[in-house]
Formats: sequence, structure tokens, C-alpha cells
Amino acid sequence: MTHPITSPTPHDNPHDTPHHTPHHPAAPLPYGTPDTPRLAVRGEARLEVDPEIARIFVTVTARGTDRNTALTDLTRRNNEALALIKSYGPAVEKLETGAFSIHPQLTYNGRNERIRAYHGSVTLTATLDDFTALGELTTRLGDLDLTHVAGPWWALRPDSPAHRTARTQAVHEAVQRAREYAEALGARLDAIVELADLGAENTAPVAPPAMAGYGAPPAPANPGGPAGGAPALDLQPQRQTVYANINARFTMTRPAL
Repeated sequence: MTHPITSPTPHDNPHDTPHHTPHHPAAPLPYGTPDTPRLAVRGEARLEVDPEIARIFVTVTARGTDRNTALTDLTRRNNEALALIKSYGPAVEKLETGAFSIHPQLTYNGRNERIRAYHGSVTLTATLDDFTALGELTTRLGDLDLTHVAGPWWALRPDSPAHRTARTQAVHEAVQRAREYAEALGARLDAIVELADLGAENTAPVAPPAMAGYGAPPAPANPGGPAGGAPALDLQPQRQTVYANINARFTMTRPAL
């Protein structure tokens, strides 16, 4: 009896193995798909709130025909200003000494020059959270000899709740705006893809609003006025503007076009 000769199949060879193409998941498209569109919106908030602190800048000056006299007078006036500010106790949240300088004033006579006098100054910065005491303190500082007072500059603390409120409102506005766009297309929001502060994605940051009063020269005080003779200034706090801006990206369901 003879047996038919058959050709071997690929699987009959033990050295042959089936070839499988590896499966790689498709990478998500950066701009969405027709079934899962993406939309990008901006959320903005702008609040008007009362200030929490006020800063005043006090510059004490002195002048003398010699260096020692100028330094002695400057030290005395600086101590007087410090004592007056500290007398307001808890109303003064912070007291700092800034720049100190002493320099000669030269006069020229032909080819010669000589020192005519010495000028000295010390700058103090006082931060107050009691605005009732602020007007009285400002007036009393202005009564001191050769003392300049500038301010007040109103501000919020860095950890003020107003900043959080503005950010929260900006997020809510972004969601509401995105939802309105989706509904206009007969779709609905599906998920949030990204949320970022404006300027956090290599874009130009939004410049904060300029604080009113900065850059103005110090206002000269009334030198030599009687202590306690001038009435307290009636200072009206300047309301502060708080901004928040974000970019948000969402996915939505397929529009019903």
C-alpha cells in the first residue's frame, strides 16, 4: 500500500512560529476628533474690595555744618519718629527702616572746592491695619521737623481671601462659558482636559494693575509745626481691584449639527 505525499504546512515545521503584529494604542489627537471635540475658553474675574493694610513712607532729614552735627540731629529725629510710630501699638502691623544716607554738599570757588554742609536722611516704612489711627499718625509725623511723609498706599495682604474668591469665580465663569458653547452646538461638556493660569504656558504674563500712588515724589511735611496742633487727616480707603484669568480646555459630546 502506498501513502499519498502531502506538502507540509507552515505549522508542521517546529522551527516556524506564527507572526503577530504588535498592537499599539492610537495616540490621542491634540485637537480632538469629530466624535470628541475639544473647546478652549478663558475664565476671568474682577473684584472690587476694601483694602486690608496701608503703608506710609517717612523720610527724616538733617543738615549740619559738620558730619557729627548732621548725624547727631538725624539720630535724634529718627528716634522721635520711631517712638511716635511705635506709640500706636497694635495699629502698626510692621515698621521697617529703609535707606540711610549721609553726604557732603560741596561749594566751588574758582578752582577750589570745599564742604559747605552735610545732609543726612533715613527712610521708614510703616504698615497699618487700623485706618482710624492712620490719619492721626500721618498728621503727627508731618508735624515733626524736617520730616517728609508719603502715602498712604492701600493694599491687600498676599494671602487675602479676595484672591481665592477671584480665582474661584474665574473657574466658574470658564465652565459656564464652555457649557454655553457646547449647548449652542447641541452637545454637552464631557470632561476637562486642562486648566492653567494665564501666562503659565510660555505666553506673556498679564501685568498686574499699577498700585495707585507709586512713583509719586514724597510730599513735604509742614516743618516745625506744633505737636498735636494740626487736625487728623480724614483718609478715605481706596478700594482695590483683584483680577484672576485662566485658560481651560474641555472635551464635549458629538455636536448635533
